[in-house]
Amino acid sequence: MPRFAANLTMLFTEVPSLHRPELAAQAGFDGAEILFPYDHPEAEWEKALSGLPLALINTPPGNWSAGDRGFAAVPGEEERFRTGFLRAASLATRLGAERLHVMAGVARGPQAEQVYRENLTWAVQQAPDLQLTVEPINPDDMPGYFLNDFDQAARILEDLNAPQIGLQFDLWHAARIHGNASAVWAAHRHRVSHVQIAGFPSRNEPGGGGFDLPALCGELDATGGTIWVSGEYRPARATVHGLMWLQALKSRNRPIGD
Repeated sequence: MPRFAANLTMLFTEVPSLHRPELAAQAGFDGAEILFPYDHPEAEWEKALSGLPLALINTPPGNWSAGDRGFAAVPGEEERFRTGFLRAASLATRLGAERLHVMAGVARGPQAEQVYRENLTWAVQQAPDLQLTVEPINPDDMPGYFLNDFDQAARILEDLNAPQIGLQFDLWHAARIHGNASAVWAAHRHRVSHVQIAGFPSRNEPGGGGFDLPALCGELDATGGTIWVSGEYRPARATVHGLMWLQALKSRNRPIGD
């Protein structure tokens, strides 16, 4: 059965970040995800979440303004990746985050893939009780990002054969990379452990774009397990005025509009 999370990095930006969990809970979200919860002390996030489940955080990206996007696949940055991963794993454990997304970084080529594999294997050994994810990201939004194809991600995960690492299915990135997010979902859903949704092609409120969100939720219902479906999008107006999609997916008794 899916649970619905608000991406607090992109939603409820009308208020400071530490006030967003309260708004998400009031709006009917079951939990939250926070991409980079590193600008505030752990205790402040614990107080702000106040029992609201945390679905996912990312490993530290480095200097974002300078072009850093993580380091897991970046040759020569192994120590920087590992230091950041241990920091992220500690924070995820303290905040109760159910998934930790390992950011690959800007890199390319066989050496980058070898470094990526080695770092993922190391990460699994260092945090055996933590569920990890990898996410293909489209090259328009993140030029040069190493993991930029769902088939590439599936091949690496199959080779690693580490049940602790799941695939993060972001509908927006799947559509941008492959053109048909439904086909990507059908091919790789058995590896998916975390879902992020947005409208396509606008990346505003979820819905439209030829992807059947109620059907996706129905499939997740049928699995018998629990998985997070996170709204990771850019609200077209104030977040609270565009949440019809959330209630529609929770009830699944009416269509999601464009």
